[in-house]
Amino acid sequence: MNVINPATEEPIATLTEDDQQTLQDKWQRLKAAQPAWQARSLEARIAIVKQFSTLLEANKTTLSQVLTSEVGKPLAQSVNEINGAIGRINWLTANAVTYLKDEVMQQGPQMEERIVYEPLGVIANISAWNYPYLVGVNVFVPALLAGNAVLYKPSEYASLTGLEIERLWKEAGLEADLFLTAVGTGAVGALLLDLSFDGYFFTGSYRTGSAIYKKLAEKMVPCQCELGGKDPLYVTDAVTDIAAVAAATADGAFYNNGQSCCSVERIYVHEKNYEAYLAAFVKEVQSWKTGAPTESGVYFGPLTRKEQLTVLEAQIEDALQKGARLLTGGKRAAGKGYYFEPTVLTDVTAGMLVMKDESFGPLIGIMKVKDDEEAIVQMKDTEYGLTAAVYCTEQSRAERILQQVNAGTGYWNCCDRVSAALPWSGRQHSGFGATLSHAGLRAFTKPKAYHLKRE
Repeated sequence: MNVINPATEEPIATLTEDDQQTLQDKWQRLKAAQPAWQARSLEARIAIVKQFSTLLEANKTTLSQVLTSEVGKPLAQSVNEINGAIGRINWLTANAVTYLKDEVMQQGPQMEERIVYEPLGVIANISAWNYPYLVGVNVFVPALLAGNAVLYKPSEYASLTGLEIERLWKEAGLEADLFLTAVGTGAVGALLLDLSFDGYFFTGSYRTGSAIYKKLAEKMVPCQCELGGKDPLYVTDAVTDIAAVAAATADGAFYNNGQSCCSVERIYVHEKNYEAYLAAFVKEVQSWKTGAPTESGVYFGPLTRKEQLTVLEAQIEDALQKGARLLTGGKRAAGKGYYFEPTVLTDVTAGMLVMKDESFGPLIGIMKVKDDEEAIVQMKDTEYGLTAAVYCTEQSRAERILQQVNAGTGYWNCCDRVSAALPWSGRQHSGFGATLSHAGLRAFTKPKAYHLKRE
């Protein structure tokens, strides 16, 4: 399997893909090693995870260069991702004892009622390429803290990073057969579904997640799916600094080239602020530098996947044919690499693909609305349900709007952010289950109830 640099379209590594036999061997090794890891104290497991975090910090320069070379994100954004992963690990290790230790629920003179959080066993983590550290840490860190062994399947577009992660776990002192990497395309991920894992945790598209969920139904084991989104954002008539709001929301739409699960994917603006917002938004986007992701100051590097260029072109063509207006961008950039001009469309309608289907690229549609009620109708018009955002001066107004939108996360005067202290979860076609927070720590456990009666 060739690893391609999306900025140059040149191969940078050749890896050997796993097959059915090598995956079976890895599963057996994990199965054999897991009981001893479960028997280790939680404090001992925390110490190894902390050492892994220390190694992320110490190797940040090399790790960010590897990440940029295979996914194409600007080097500064790769560094930011690793910093974010370290921050999440800090929260998870600091709170693991609180949420994974045994809980005595009732203590009487004769009867004690206790909950014990046992690990699932051996889990399969089929991960994503857009944020391999952040998305990975959400799963394999709490899984290991809870006493599980992990087979980590990075995306084929982030395989080198996956192998770096495995190397650092070993260097941190984790037994070699507790975290193993599966290398290959989606076909290798499909082979994992035939093995007897005790839980499956997938991050990716709705189409793939739906197929995985159906395939695993007969196994009756936990299956969590973090899928895509078509996240709405509403700028009301009540904002104090329209230029600042435009800059913040443009970043929410275009950071990491728009290749974020919680990127702002459609924007609704109150008619009072519409024209001023458009002007400020486009000015902000046009100020950002496009170039080689290793160059200083670059905001837009190449897309990771060549195929997404065609998706963006189709959405733009559909919108323009239906009456949308192009304010900037609109086409592939000339030259080598999977570059696409940052694109802003206005005069969009709900029936356009750009307002319905996930773009996952530097493309945004902006629609005018007359009031909150119209904005709510448009925000709710989706099969997805990951995040939603409202910008206004009144918190009560924002919460009233967000309560009516069926999404796992609501933002007031912010967007495109994740906190380790809060559950990360989707609704509808954005998936189900939760990572991060106490819910994410316990997602990798099976609670056992003890009724302990003294004679």
